[in-house]
Amino acid sequence: MEKTNETKQDIDFKINTDTILFFDMDGTLVDTDFSNFLSYKKAIQSVIQTDKDISYNPNERFNRGILKRVVPNLTETEYKKIIKQKEEYYKEHLPQTKLNKLVADILIQYSKTNKTVLVTNCREDRALMTLNYHGLTDKFSNIFYKQFTDNDEKINKFLNAISTLGVRPNIVIAFENEETEIADAKQAGIETINPVII
Repeated sequence: MEKTNETKQDIDFKINTDTILFFDMDGTLVDTDFSNFLSYKKAIQSVIQTDKDISYNPNERFNRGILKRVVPNLTETEYKKIIKQKEEYYKEHLPQTKLNKLVADILIQYSKTNKTVLVTNCREDRALMTLNYHGLTDKFSNIFYKQFTDNDEKINKFLNAISTLGVRPNIVIAFENEETEIADAKQAGIETINPVII
């Protein structure tokens, strides 16, 4: 992804009183990658008691696909148990999460004057735990968590938020770091997207 050279001043220039700000959480507002990795690592070790060294890759978020690649012979029961344990271990690794200062400053400043919305693919309990830890929960007018269709397909989080709130996409500025999610924001009609790098 190409890095943005936008400063807070550049972003301030784009925001007026009607602007609605959408913020992604993981990797955008808060860097949760290392705490996520530590939670997975501990869950893997507690479920299958392995001595296998699983190392952290700062360029790749550890997810369910990587879990299956790193530990390829998991039973379905072990896999589900690791996912469940990972969520439970996340709390103890919260101190390893870091705020993206530029994005957090924008959120804090504009939460006083504009509609600020969390639009995340994170589960509700982990999102709230992370926001509470960093004192940001009350900075959002609305919060949208991970949602799926009845067929277990991922929903475009931006389209869902725009539709639910009944707002025009051309007044939304989205803060997002993932390529696929940026594509979803564009598909939802959001014209101003600020990719951010932590």
